[in-house]
Amino acid sequence: MTILSKSEYADSKGWSRAYVSKLAKQERLVLTPDGKVDVEATEALLTATADPSKSGVADRHQRERAQKGVHDLIAPAATASPPAANGDGYQKARAHREYYLARLAEDEFLKGRGALVEREAVDRAAFAIARTLRDLLLGLPAQVSGELVAITDTWAMERRLTEVLRRVLEDAEGLVQLDAELGEAAAEPN
Repeated sequence: MTILSKSEYADSKGWSRAYVSKLAKQERLVLTPDGKVDVEATEALLTATADPSKSGVADRHQRERAQKGVHDLIAPAATASPPAANGDGYQKARAHREYYLARLAEDEFLKGRGALVEREAVDRAAFAIARTLRDLLLGLPAQVSGELVAITDTWAMERRLTEVLRRVLEDAEGLVQLDAELGEAAAEPN
């Protein structure tokens, strides 16, 4: 285990002391209790948390350091490969984010095409339709009870009940279609 002060670590890497302080604030340095840098653990942490899309920048900085004559002071640059598949790391987080951004974009596309609707609107409409149907059906006994008392033939009573139920269901269907047409008209831009 190699232990260096922050300034010694900065010099060994060819970095400015300010950059090493920045890494410490970002908690990307592994520090000992006395505030010194554990080099091997820090290198592993930096590799695991490196942004692979910035590997070109790291390579350019490495070349510039070599041109300035500090190449002798630094170790060969670690490759900016993604962290091992241990469940942590930048790649997994970025893949997770990109997956959900793609899902949101797909949802917006489907909404635009009319293949996807908002659940709250559907729930409200279904509730209103169910309430209307319930009210129509619960109003039936008051409408037909006097008529049914006079009917003695069971077949005639069944036929009359079927007619009344069919009429109520057709009325409900008409109300649903009217409600849908009104909803579409309200949603259309002027």
